[in-house]
Amino acid sequence: MGLPKIGAYALPAAHEIPESRVGWKPELNRAALLIHDMQNYFVRAFTPDASPIAPAIANINRLRAMCDALGIPVIYSAQPGYQDPRDRGLQSDIWGPGMGSDPEHAGIFADLAPGPDQIVLTKWRYSAFQRTNLEHVLRVRGRDQLIISGVYAHIGCMLTAADGFMRDFQPFFVADALADFSRERHDMAVSYVADRCGCAILTDVLLGELRA
Repeated sequence: MGLPKIGAYALPAAHEIPESRVGWKPELNRAALLIHDMQNYFVRAFTPDASPIAPAIANINRLRAMCDALGIPVIYSAQPGYQDPRDRGLQSDIWGPGMGSDPEHAGIFADLAPGPDQIVLTKWRYSAFQRTNLEHVLRVRGRDQLIISGVYAHIGCMLTAADGFMRDFQPFFVADALADFSRERHDMAVSYVADRCGCAILTDVLLGELRA
């Protein structure tokens, strides 16, 4: 029960990204960026200053900077600490009580701290759409594409992509702006999204398409 200690592994390279079944392209007036659960409690499970977390954070920051420059909404999800068992539900059976409410646990990692114009959603389940107003936030802004980054790839990130797809949002799963428990699980998540519910893509490719 609880989080594992995560060892270092290399993020996927271009030749390791599976071909997606869809040919979607991100568009400036349709896309939003989700920075998923990049809280200290989750980030500290990784080997500090090593791959995958260090380059993933760097790539998330590149995505955020480009989105800010282009007027693309940036949205954060963050779980609350000391959740009431009635709110935490069955997650307690898998993960235990979860994080505390102090900033060392619940705070968003300092290098990715949200700016004043960025949106932070309180998240209660694996998918960032469940029990949040993420869908409303996207709809009222006319956004039907969701760029997904953060942790953990095979849990909340993958299920957010699947949930978004079933709500007719186009997920872009940024394989080198994600991190996971292991390279095996990371690859599984990227492959699943590419084959079933979205577009697997690298940061450089996505940024290039947004610029174009």
